[in-house]
Amino acid sequence: MPDVIKHYSTEEVTVVWQPEKCIHSAHCFRNLPSVFNPRVKPWVQPENAESAELVSVVRGCPSGALSIAKGAGAAEE
Repeated sequence: MPDVIKHYSTEEVTVVWQPEKCIHSAHCFRNLPSVFNPRVKPWVQPENAESAELVSVVRGCPSGALSIAKGAGAAEE
């Protein structure tokens, strides 16, 4: 079975999430709850933060499950 990879985009950035890598440390949710909220769908809403803040939090993901791709170009899921 292929790995699931999800993309959540704004005009400036795309957040890439690889759920199989996630260790559920809650780093994203604790640091940027306006974007990362597992209680809503979609759970990643990158339009709710400035790109620089979003990039900073995503780069701190301890498992590497979250990453950033510059620019839109991936469909939101």
